[in-house]
Amino acid sequence: MEQQEPWWKGAVIYQIYPRSFKDSNGDGVGDLPGILSKLDYVSSLGVDAIWLNPIFASPNDDNGYDISDYRKIMDEFGTMADFERLLDEVHRRGMKLVLDLVVNHTSDEHRWFREARRSRYNPYYNYYHWWPAEKGEPPMRKSYFDEEGSAWRYNEATDSYYLHYFSRKQPDLNWENPDVRGEVYNMMSFWFDKGIDGFRMDSIPLIAKDPAFPEIDLERYPDVFSYYAHGPRLHEYLHEMNSEVLAPYGAMSVGEGSEIKPEEAALFVEPERKELNMLYGFGPSAVRNETEPDDGDSGIGYSLIALKEMFTAWDEGVGDGWPAVYLGNHDQARMLSRFCIDDGVYRDVSAKMLATFLLTMRGTVYWFAGDETGMRNIRFETIGEYKDVDTLNNYKRIENEGGDAQAYLEGQKLIARDNARTPFQWDASPNAGFTDGTPWIEVNPDYKTVNVAAEEKQPGSVLNYFRRAVRLRKECPAICYGSYTLIEKENPRIYAYLREGEGERYLIALNFSPHDAVMQAVLGAEKGETVLHNYDDEAGAERFREGCLQLRPFEAVVRKLS
Repeated sequence: MEQQEPWWKGAVIYQIYPRSFKDSNGDGVGDLPGILSKLDYVSSLGVDAIWLNPIFASPNDDNGYDISDYRKIMDEFGTMADFERLLDEVHRRGMKLVLDLVVNHTSDEHRWFREARRSRYNPYYNYYHWWPAEKGEPPMRKSYFDEEGSAWRYNEATDSYYLHYFSRKQPDLNWENPDVRGEVYNMMSFWFDKGIDGFRMDSIPLIAKDPAFPEIDLERYPDVFSYYAHGPRLHEYLHEMNSEVLAPYGAMSVGEGSEIKPEEAALFVEPERKELNMLYGFGPSAVRNETEPDDGDSGIGYSLIALKEMFTAWDEGVGDGWPAVYLGNHDQARMLSRFCIDDGVYRDVSAKMLATFLLTMRGTVYWFAGDETGMRNIRFETIGEYKDVDTLNNYKRIENEGGDAQAYLEGQKLIARDNARTPFQWDASPNAGFTDGTPWIEVNPDYKTVNVAAEEKQPGSVLNYFRRAVRLRKECPAICYGSYTLIEKENPRIYAYLREGEGERYLIALNFSPHDAVMQAVLGAEKGETVLHNYDDEAGAERFREGCLQLRPFEAVVRKLS
């Protein structure tokens, strides 16, 4: 009997940012009843699972990634009864539900830390990392978010400094303490007993620290941050978590691979290691933000060759494990604005091309809510419009250091996380149908034309194209599970690859440029059949001329080869 693949391998996982999805009570904040009211829409997309960003009690310094009670629902989001109804209805529609696990740190308002900061003799003191003041200044550790840049914060009652890799309101848990690990595993079991299907694990490579806090080798870790992901007992802890909780519940797990390189991925996801099912890195943002165009005439604002190399490296880096593929999420701006042209005549074909890309790649697809309609960056003009602690505190730090705060703001129009966190655009009514009240963050003004209600009525809309692409993935085993082979590696405008398996062979050719592009035709492509195409006309044999495949701006062709 043929062994069945685990459900998550062929899945399209739909990420919902609860605060911005649908508000049910008019307070301007999305909530669990709001999500429940839109489950039929989510199910209609053909996706297999929903991943919810944190829904737990939190003072919201980092929009829920600062948790004050792991077993309580955030008041703004609803009640535990609301969650249980949502979980039941997700399962009733044949979908899975995945929650966010945030255990590198807690909120400073968590009961554990409130106790810990009272006295060095408090039993919870050792739930966190501290540096006693009598030992002098703490060793250099940078913070991702702190406006002063340091990851240490002085606490007068204990005359010591606590560690916070992120905001000063997010103290890092001491995973070297077995009591902390036990608390985490018990909490995970609490949610599995309720029936959830897995966890996405926030910043999970950062959990292990060397409590001696030695000097960092800056030649090996010049940016400091990559050091954080290479703690001495990291894989021991992940293996223990798998043994204690994940394996007994048969749960799905995907880690946010902060500071992990593709060649290290197998250490986390190869099945025999018994750690995680999947891991994803920050490669898409690194390519988009840190590389230069390959060709000044391509119209692409980054290196497409680097993007190809990055995805291919992750595909190879998982070894016998399984990749996770994505272009956008709550931590990165809208994928359409970053990788293509998000307005004018190319908006729709650009959005469809990106959907074609993700839904024909090898690996589990992580899709951020709203990208299926072509939502784009809002591009705030002033710092007062932002809500995200990352943008706000870095702006303060730059001001404090005498830097160019205005240039920073201009850059945030492309990359700020709040660009992805504006309210979901349901229809053309006030506030895009998101809320009857005042939304917690401004709605993108383009909602009157870019919204679900409008696109439902258009057979050729971005939304309906996304549904077709999902169906194709489900119907074609080679596209879902087959091998991935990059071709035309050095082409500065076209990303092309083959997907093969189960006796099927597909060519996927994607023009990432706003200009015409050409590639060498693959043997058999001219006689093949186009099964997905993002332009309104056909993409038949006439596209193949003189041994070449010619593609129009942002054109995407999926062709089954004969």
